[in-house]
Amino acid sequence: MKAKIVELPKILDGRGNLSFIEGNAHIPFKIERTYWIYDVPGGEVRGGHAYRENEEFVVALSGSFDVVLSDGVSEQRFHLNRSYQGVYIPKMMWRVMENFSTNSLALVLSSTAYDTEDYIRDFNQFRDEQRI
Repeated sequence: MKAKIVELPKILDGRGNLSFIEGNAHIPFKIERTYWIYDVPGGEVRGGHAYRENEEFVVALSGSFDVVLSDGVSEQRFHLNRSYQGVYIPKMMWRVMENFSTNSLALVLSSTAYDTEDYIRDFNQFRDEQRI
């Protein structure tokens, strides 16, 4: 499966809207880990790595930011600024998150528990492993 924007259910209500995410329904994996990124100083970049096995789904719950993905050859940029949209990131995709707005909040759902051995933190090593 390729990286893509996923529209989430949106229930409109005069008292406030509601959206939700269900693993193996809206995203193609069971959710094993959830974390969030916040208070990112202006100009800072997050990510800069790939995962061998982990898949992720990223939502901008508040504010906006860009998710830049690379397969080692081509690059895709996704601008997230709606809490009812997210980007699905398959395994073996280099990811960088940048251009965080003030008070942005990124929710990340992962298919695996944290495992430092799953990370590839060097882009040249990532490209080498992509060729295998």
